[in-house]
Amino acid sequence: MTTPVRLAVLGAGLIGKRHIQHVLNEPDAILRAVVDPTPIGQKIAAEAGVKWFASFAEMIAVDRPDGIIVATPNQVHVQNGLEAVEAGIPALIEKPISDDIASGERLIAAAEAKGVPLLTGHHRRHNPMMQKAKEIIDSGRLGRVLIVNAMFWLFKPDDYFDIAWRRQAGAGPVFLNLIHDVDNLRYLFGDIAAVQARESNAVRSNAVEETAVVLIEFRNGILATASVSDSVVAPWSWEMTTGENPVYPKADEACYVVGGTHGSLAIPSLEIWRNPVKRSWWEPFENERVDVEDQDPLVLQIRQFCKVIRGEEQPLVSGREGLQTLKVIDAVKRSAASGERILLN
Repeated sequence: MTTPVRLAVLGAGLIGKRHIQHVLNEPDAILRAVVDPTPIGQKIAAEAGVKWFASFAEMIAVDRPDGIIVATPNQVHVQNGLEAVEAGIPALIEKPISDDIASGERLIAAAEAKGVPLLTGHHRRHNPMMQKAKEIIDSGRLGRVLIVNAMFWLFKPDDYFDIAWRRQAGAGPVFLNLIHDVDNLRYLFGDIAAVQARESNAVRSNAVEETAVVLIEFRNGILATASVSDSVVAPWSWEMTTGENPVYPKADEACYVVGGTHGSLAIPSLEIWRNPVKRSWWEPFENERVDVEDQDPLVLQIRQFCKVIRGEEQPLVSGREGLQTLKVIDAVKRSAASGERILLN
């Protein structure tokens, strides 16, 4: 029998509460503490039957978990990560791993210097559907992949913006939503060499974008377009097509389309389109849907975190991987502001 890993969750907001519940339900883990300075955090800890602390410092003074899950506000991700590194405790940090590149670099360097595992909470890579999509692409069934289209189109209702920070710089769908899609694309197709972007806030006129279009150049030569808007009524987004989060209505549509010289792939349906005999626009198509087991990627992410803590696996999404995705988003924002094509290191 494997000894369960003792975990603490920092932050008891929306995603923190989901992590807390998943840890409570996970046989490989034990929830040791909830760390959150608010009365709500204290209440959630009491309901879960675990210790409550107002800060990491208070917790570490009396209890040392095997790992921590950081689900605090973005602005304190680096501070919490550095506290974990200093204590030698592996950390799974929700995306983005930091709210700026320089502090993210500092955190990653500190963790690597001390050999402390850091993971980034881009949980969609853990989705069995995503892993099967990568398997299909890497197998060569599509031939040479040339082009990709990724969409995040949906409508956030007006009352969503009643909370002030959602109207402020950094809170638009590029940082909040497209970052997930960029990480998915990096997982499927590799590193990104350059981006060029345009933004608009023509409807709400807030300080943040509501629509953006990005041209993405991958190092392996694949070209992609990624478009994002939280102001259109549409079903073409990860949220609306995958059924990953039951709070969103599910549509049998694609959010990503991958085009190769011998076939194309729709995601998340895993529908493959090919010419059965001769490749030609005059020839009929055959299509196939690849079956895959439906599992909650947040659960799978916690299980993998436990294995990383035990030294059984390397992180699927390391802290450095999370930082590389953040660098792409930073380049998108800089390109939209300057109108220039931005090269990535």
